Amino acid sequence: MKTTVWRVAGKLADAVREMNEAQRLMLVLQTAMDRHVEDPGAAPDTYDEFLVRTSGVLLHEPPARKRIRKARRD
Repeated sequence: MKTTVWRVAGKLADAVREMNEAQRLMLVLQTAMDRHVEDPGAAPDTYDEFLVRTSGVLLHEPPARKRIRKARRD
């Protein structure tokens, strides 16, 4: 019984963790300057425009150790 409760609690914690990460990612994407530019795929015309586009939070790939741990969990 105890192990079942811990297993369910772990799955619930994983789901909440994944929802938090998705929410953070959506916030970053919605506030990105590239969304407010006429042609987001085009290169910036000036250095100032480049600085404005890259001033937001940058998405970083998680470390290999964290990716491996997540792959083993799934």
